[in-house]
Amino acid sequence: MIPPVLPTYNRAPLAFVKGEGCWLQEADGRRFLDLGAGIGVNALGHAHPALVAALAEQAAKLWHVSNLYQIPAQQALAERLVEETFADTVFFTNSGTEALELAVKMARRHWHGAGRPERSEIIAFEGAFHGRSIAAISAAGSEKLTAGFGPLLPGFRHLPFADMAAIEGAIDETTAAVIIEPIQGEGGIRPAPDAFLQRLRALCDATGSLLIFDEVQCGMGRTGRLFAHEWAGIAPDIMMVAKGIGGGFPLGAVLATEAAASAMVAGTHGSTYGGNPLGCTVGLKVMETVSDPAFLAGVRRKAGLLRQGLEGLVAEHPQIFAQVRGQGLMLGIVCKVPNTDVVRAGHDEQILTVPAADNVVRLLPPLVITDDEIAEAVARLGRAAHRLRAEA
Repeated sequence: MIPPVLPTYNRAPLAFVKGEGCWLQEADGRRFLDLGAGIGVNALGHAHPALVAALAEQAAKLWHVSNLYQIPAQQALAERLVEETFADTVFFTNSGTEALELAVKMARRHWHGAGRPERSEIIAFEGAFHGRSIAAISAAGSEKLTAGFGPLLPGFRHLPFADMAAIEGAIDETTAAVIIEPIQGEGGIRPAPDAFLQRLRALCDATGSLLIFDEVQCGMGRTGRLFAHEWAGIAPDIMMVAKGIGGGFPLGAVLATEAAASAMVAGTHGSTYGGNPLGCTVGLKVMETVSDPAFLAGVRRKAGLLRQGLEGLVAEHPQIFAQVRGQGLMLGIVCKVPNTDVVRAGHDEQILTVPAADNVVRLLPPLVITDDEIAEAVARLGRAAHRLRAEA
């Protein structure tokens, strides 16, 4: 008999009832150190006082009015995002998947508006993850995501991730857009080299193709810059944002230049809940914190501590771990044993991590993690590795 909750998740036998900072409390009272942060969502940790206060204050005033009317909090958050990024305009969504849907629509509408509707192909990359809608799985293309859901949305072409030779021969005057995660998250914490992203920008400029960055997981301070593409010194035409921007409240956005978005006029897109007062009030508070240069410098410093500790674990447990990769507080440990075994052993040591492709364990702690919590995380992961060695 099918359960009341559709069984599409392989859930761990854990039920958390309270969170504070980087810690989650299980129903039985145990406290777990959270290095998953809701898969990169809880950027400021659990129950951050400033977010709780902002949400409570707004909830007592107004929850929802729809986009038929002006929404001051939405306007303020859009202005802040425009101020801090390459973008000229912002559309708010509820999730990264919805952001993907608009990014695809915006790119194709751009060429329709330019009198080139046949210019509709979007180049994407193997190992990508852009969400679970039909458009999103069509953009990703992997059999794991697409099997049984055909026919898929046409118009996507898939290339090996960060393959310079492949991209050189692929982008031309018929390409509508290129979409890429500067760091693949679900794909196994695989960063695209700066030189590749820079070349991608140059090829798009040369052909007029739009460049779309999916920063749903790697954005909002996760790498020690506000957005990951800043490390390469280039900017996209369209960018997808979600996860961390709401700090735990469902919120996403599409940021775009005026040129990329010029064909998106009244009636071409909409959202019932996107940009609601609750979400935008929280998002504005997150932005005020995460965009602070001193806060980002702290993320970079703490990322160095965490990476140093993880490299030590690889050296100490070569039977279990192979290497560390990633950037900032978006790190992955490539495992020599099944990554799910590492996650499970972590549960036994009351530490939470997230599996990813390529046999990687993801570490996406809240950006507010302390030095002491980093040391504790490394110690608990070390004990988990000892457990696995004892079981071998």
